[in-house]
Amino acid sequence: MVDTTEGDNATITSQQTVCVPDKKNARDPFCSTLKMFILSLAFTYFTKTLSGTYMKSVLTQIQKRFDLSSTLVGFIDGSFEMGNLLFLALVSHYGAKLHRPRLIGCGCFLMSLGSAVTGLPHFFMGRYKYDTMIPDSVNQTVSIVACQDFRMQSNYLDIHLEHSQGFKAGAVCLEEPGSNLWVYVYLGNLLRGIGETPLMPLGISYIDDFAKAENSAFYIACLHAVALVGPMFGYVLGSLVSKLYVDIGFVDTETVTITPKDIRWVGAWWLGFFVSSALMLLAGIPFWFLPRSLLKRDEEQSHRDNPSSQPGNQEHTVHSSVLYIKLADTAKGFLSSLKKLLGSPVYTLILCEQVLIFSSLIGFFTFKAKYIEQHFGLSSTRANFLIGLINMPLSTLGMLLGGLLMKRYKLGLLSAAQLSFFTSFLVIPLLLLQFMYKCDNIRLAGVTVSYNGTPQISYDEQTLFSQCNQNCSCSAAKWDPVCSDDGITFMSPCLAGCTSSTGQGKNTVFHNCSCVLNLSPVEGSTSVSLGQCPPTPVCSRSLMLYMATFGITSFVKGLGMTPVFMVMMRCIFPDLKSLAIGIQTLAIRTLAGIPSPVYFGSVIDSTCLKWSMRSCGSQGSCHMYDTNMYRIVFLGLTTGIFGCSLLFDLAMVVLLRNQFRMEAVRTHQDEIELQGPNQQCNDGTESHSLSRNTREV
Repeated sequence: MVDTTEGDNATITSQQTVCVPDKKNARDPFCSTLKMFILSLAFTYFTKTLSGTYMKSVLTQIQKRFDLSSTLVGFIDGSFEMGNLLFLALVSHYGAKLHRPRLIGCGCFLMSLGSAVTGLPHFFMGRYKYDTMIPDSVNQTVSIVACQDFRMQSNYLDIHLEHSQGFKAGAVCLEEPGSNLWVYVYLGNLLRGIGETPLMPLGISYIDDFAKAENSAFYIACLHAVALVGPMFGYVLGSLVSKLYVDIGFVDTETVTITPKDIRWVGAWWLGFFVSSALMLLAGIPFWFLPRSLLKRDEEQSHRDNPSSQPGNQEHTVHSSVLYIKLADTAKGFLSSLKKLLGSPVYTLILCEQVLIFSSLIGFFTFKAKYIEQHFGLSSTRANFLIGLINMPLSTLGMLLGGLLMKRYKLGLLSAAQLSFFTSFLVIPLLLLQFMYKCDNIRLAGVTVSYNGTPQISYDEQTLFSQCNQNCSCSAAKWDPVCSDDGITFMSPCLAGCTSSTGQGKNTVFHNCSCVLNLSPVEGSTSVSLGQCPPTPVCSRSLMLYMATFGITSFVKGLGMTPVFMVMMRCIFPDLKSLAIGIQTLAIRTLAGIPSPVYFGSVIDSTCLKWSMRSCGSQGSCHMYDTNMYRIVFLGLTTGIFGCSLLFDLAMVVLLRNQFRMEAVRTHQDEIELQGPNQQCNDGTESHSLSRNTREV
């Protein structure tokens, strides 16, 4: 029983009086309202993480559909962080004095609108067109002559130069319709970032204000656990829509001559954005019916006894005046609080470490699916499926196990910091191990292998032409790959020197290919089939080992995420926790979330062997990468940035170890004076008692 005398009411906090049991009422509507808010916020967390990871899962589809470079795709992906930063400070600072549930509802609506805007360009771009020599409908009796010998040798180089430019010299150049519609994808992602702003600061503070003190931590942990499930479903959704052709419902898919394994394939990337838009819209509806604040139990009883008194309105006036005074005091003390926070060596080291780690992780996961597709020859469908089922569950399991280890063994500050350093140190050899799992470049005639069979890496378009196809009037800009029986890929049937064909649609086979005979001097088939040659069995084994190592790496890194976060929270002033989390979020989004996809995309673009050409001769997306260089720069950049974070982890451990040694010396000199509740974290500022932190974080 709770004693409701005047003296007790003066000491009971708001968290303690939230859900006071009542003998007369078996069900407390106040508690059910709070639970409704928590359930609604949990579903919102799920949908926002689903939408974010879905965006990353279809980046390669967006890149091919809009014919963009990886650098520009990284810039588009970073627009979410830009939108989030625009209003993060305003919402965090002023949102508490407004209707928080309705602000969250507005955020859900903006995220829903942003997802819909992202998928909208599909309906204005027209049908997707890819390079192919096969008409939409052709009879099996009609033979396609890919190599047409009617050009003169004297003007051969001029013809190829004209083809490589992609337009006729002297003609008026008109951009393809929809070439700039990627701006809508950028704006939609920006809107989604703006809408996400109120979810965490206002949602967490609402729960912390009106839940019992002993329950708020559990509720917040449940929210983060639900949020970790969203990415798995995001990648699975990306896998499902990637199976569907981009213009499904608008064209007859039987006439499509490419398969999901083809580099030209573009899945129904737009469909998932409308699915996530609908989910986010549904998630925001309950917040419009939730109250601005939840009445305390004694206030609720007083209001029932005297409805005409309307204490809520009277207290609101007093609360508003007090609030403005508090806001003024907060504004005056903001700079001093920020100086005090950044003056903490432990917090500063953790901040630098987190920026480097998230720079590595964000850039890595932005192009992770693309790396698996390009390096191991997988379709986008399978790549997203593997990431969703292997990486996300193991990473979530690692985070949960890290929290359980801290609770089970009551790890203190130094032990938590050492656990974080140990897990980060283990990640480095696991990342280095991923360099070993490689696939060779596909054998593309004129690019990775010469027409006489010699291995080479060539960036010169003239190496695409040889004696066997010099009179075929082929274009160096066309990407319509075909595969010969000996595993050689040609960029088009024309460059293979083919003069006839049989079959229809996807089953078309080209025959009498002079360049195939040139590369295979022994007797054999001179025919080629559609699509580039599949990867070797050795590459498939490398994929299995790579995904296993990738899963272990995700688990080990997830194991150290919770301990380092708790070290940060325990080595600062209690009243600076919110500011510390805000500064950390701001730093990660500004220094990691925005730039890392751009410079990761830039180094990936540097490994491109064959670019697509737009109608006006400008560079489009990349058809083929040097897989060896791709592996080196992509994994090397990830490992290098992550390795730098180890220095700050090590410095944090050394700093805390010295702190505890000094603590032990002072305790030995004067035990009585050091039994006070407030100690220092060696940062020149007071914090929680280190003796208490030593026992339990």
